[in-house]
Amino acid sequence: MRPIILDVEGYCLTPTEKEYLSHPLVAGVILFTRNYDNIVQLKELVREIRLHATQQLIIAVDHEGGRVQRFRDGFTMLPACGKLLSGTNSFSDTLRLAKASGFVMASELIACDIDLSFAPVLDIDGISDVIKDRAFSDDKLEVAQIASYYIDGMKQAGMASCGKHFPGHGSVKADSHVALPIDKRQPSEIFLNDMLPFEQLIMADKLDAIMPSHVVYSECDPLPCGFSEYWLQKVLKQKLGFKGAIISDDISMHGASFMGNHLSRASSAIIAGCDFILACNHPIAAMSIIDGLQVPNKSSEVLISSLLAHKKNLALPLIRNNNWIENKRLLTEFAERV
Repeated sequence: MRPIILDVEGYCLTPTEKEYLSHPLVAGVILFTRNYDNIVQLKELVREIRLHATQQLIIAVDHEGGRVQRFRDGFTMLPACGKLLSGTNSFSDTLRLAKASGFVMASELIACDIDLSFAPVLDIDGISDVIKDRAFSDDKLEVAQIASYYIDGMKQAGMASCGKHFPGHGSVKADSHVALPIDKRQPSEIFLNDMLPFEQLIMADKLDAIMPSHVVYSECDPLPCGFSEYWLQKVLKQKLGFKGAIISDDISMHGASFMGNHLSRASSAIIAGCDFILACNHPIAAMSIIDGLQVPNKSSEVLISSLLAHKKNLALPLIRNNNWIENKRLLTEFAERV
């Protein structure tokens, strides 16, 4: 099993990073704004990462649009998902824009040899400080429908989908990056509302991966979802029938901190049911995971392959790709209206 997805420090690899990329537990790399100066540099960094890995790696990024778009100069400025309902004449226009946004986002990343954006957000826009317009809507049915079109755009470009933050982060105020949110609602309310977009998209076979939240749903289980066998095994796998990859949110976030040190967090997440562990923004802790993690004797290669970009889906270069040109035009005109 290769469960670890790590980050790198800057625009190019350090000698230590070149060494750990070939470690048998490493499944991928997540990139951040600090890794981006320009497109040529980004492509060279990705080339370097793949060169020093001895096996296929998932190269990923959070690139939703709006506040969460890691690469900007040289990339299309994507609207926040929650803005897609604004300034349009009809709901069908929103769906068309969602598909365009998913396609443009995915195609521009794949053109740089990046496999996966951790998207879409399936949370409902409620009281959460960290979600807000990252969510498609404050209506559960609209979230499911708009996200479905967004995923269609991603898949048209050749990118897998990763729904987050299961079973829903929108109904708690606190930000799990800096606090441990506790959702005290009854299970029925969570199941019938927040979880519905995940359930519908799983039933439609549209989600390749799911990222659980670092939220405690106290009336369901005392552990945060990403460390909970109840949520990952009983609900996600057994009740909802999800068979794709489960990718932890960053275990360096405060919402994971009461699970112990980073090695303990990684072990607990895997025992609970995560297939992959995001360990970011703490190189010493990441090395402790690499050095000490004991993993089950099972293969994750099929899941890794399922998250790699299908580059043959996309006609390159993009400047001659009529689909990209048209969808980029739609998004540009939308941005001018709103």
